[in-house]
Amino acid sequence: MADELERSRLARTMAEAALVRVVHHYGGTPEFVVLGGLVPELLCASSGQLHAGTSDIDVQVDLEISSGSVQTKRLELALKNAEFTPESERIWRWKTKSAGGGMALVKFELLSDQEDTPSNSTLRFKDCEQLGAANLRGTGYASREFTIQTMHAKVGDQRLKVNVNVAGLAGFLLAKTAAAHSRRKPKDWHDLAFVLLHNDAGGSKTAAAQVKAKFGNEINKGYINTALKELKANFERPTDQGPAAYSLQFCRDHSDVNEATVRADAVIAVQEFYNGLFS
Repeated sequence: MADELERSRLARTMAEAALVRVVHHYGGTPEFVVLGGLVPELLCASSGQLHAGTSDIDVQVDLEISSGSVQTKRLELALKNAEFTPESERIWRWKTKSAGGGMALVKFELLSDQEDTPSNSTLRFKDCEQLGAANLRGTGYASREFTIQTMHAKVGDQRLKVNVNVAGLAGFLLAKTAAAHSRRKPKDWHDLAFVLLHNDAGGSKTAAAQVKAKFGNEINKGYINTALKELKANFERPTDQGPAAYSLQFCRDHSDVNEATVRADAVIAVQEFYNGLFS
């Protein structure tokens, strides 16, 4: 039940409103880049397909870090003014109760990809009281390929409009592939297949071409190469965990589709994407 609430239209609406509040209090466009479950719908806006949504706001903060402690302190103040509080010792995760009395808890999670900091460790920001980031390999792709999106939300009696950096198609796909490799959550497999199938750029082959154009010198080595191989392995047959995770959520959101077709589509999309990267 909790998972269903976290992956719902209501959860997404609350998360977007909370993000808009943070950016409004930040003032101007923050340096951080949004990635994670809020992004697929933005990358697939013209498809007409419904994405599951999320109550999490995941942001990549490498650009914020490179701008210095003035910016990270500014972000901490914005979170506090938007009524977020840190989760105990996890200074990279801040929480707030949703506006309007909804049941979902909105989480704002800060992720970094700093080479001089051990992976899976916590990076504490200088001159901040309780703000930091979880250092996760692969999230940095989002901060290297992004676009500016305009978001709207009604907060109280105000209708707010803000500009936010959001992971682009290539940055999102590699960052999400890295996340799927490290944590193996069904929602990661779902989001990858969803974006490959329904992205506004034109599908999985076009997505592969964009990743090659931006990151072609990197995908043949190291952590991301291993993660891409695992992605392919998890979408080789309709019964694999990748297509299963995609079809479970997609069929829940679209009651008029055929599950076997949905699974087959996911297999084809991921295989086309992988072959396009390495052809």
